[in-house]
Amino acid sequence: MRHALAASLLLMTAACAAPRGYPSLAPRAAEAIDPRVPIAAAPSPGTVDPRIAAALGQAVAAARGGIDEFERLSRAADARSLGAGPARSERWVAAQQALSALVAQHGVTTRAAADIDAIAADRIDATRWLVPATRAAIEQAAAEVGAINAAQTATIDRIAARLR
Repeated sequence: MRHALAASLLLMTAACAAPRGYPSLAPRAAEAIDPRVPIAAAPSPGTVDPRIAAALGQAVAAARGGIDEFERLSRAADARSLGAGPARSERWVAAQQALSALVAQHGVTTRAAADIDAIAADRIDATRWLVPATRAAIEQAAAEVGAINAAQTATIDRIAARLR
């Protein structure tokens, strides 16, 4: 029994000392690469999902489609605001109503902007990120509708200032 115990101790000691194929701690080739070096190849921009492109196109088309009616209503509101009398007079009330119709028409543009935001948010929720081509398409649509919105907002503000 003593020999068996000694033999097992000897085997266990030998097992601990035997090489097991553990990796070397010597530097590896990948460690020689400087991580601060820029990557030479540009990432692929990807493609825009046709459904997203169509939805963005519809939103932009809606905003563009509302421009003519907005311009027509703005001319009427502008004329009424120039002829508005004192506050709460009949002409002032008519100018306020024309301004209200103009603000309601501006809702076409603000809905288009909201639709673009919703398209982007839904895509991010679904995929957790946007490929560069999709992001660029969203930014382009948002910029176009944003420009329409800014011009219409300036018109509304100008007319509303006259009626204060």
